[in-house]
Amino acid sequence: MIIYTLILINLYGLIIMFIDKQKAKRQQWRISESHLWIVSIVGGAIGIFAGMHLFRHKTKHLSFRIGLPVLIILQISLYLYLSANRQGLSPFPFS
Repeated sequence: MIIYTLILINLYGLIIMFIDKQKAKRQQWRISESHLWIVSIVGGAIGIFAGMHLFRHKTKHLSFRIGLPVLIILQISLYLYLSANRQGLSPFPFS
């Protein structure tokens, strides 16, 4: 079940990066960086990072260039640790 939640939050992160990029081009109201970081922290770092590179958005922000890869490593490490110690997570959705 956790896999599906992570897929959804990362898809959401990718979509909001696309929306924010489009709004930036049109000089419209933007999605706050704090919202982007919250999505990243709750598991959407990979989606935000992918959106950053796919849409060339926030690539000049040092906090995103360094912070997101660090957060991704931490999240993957935590997931693997919990999976290895049988804390209710499984590395495979059907096992």
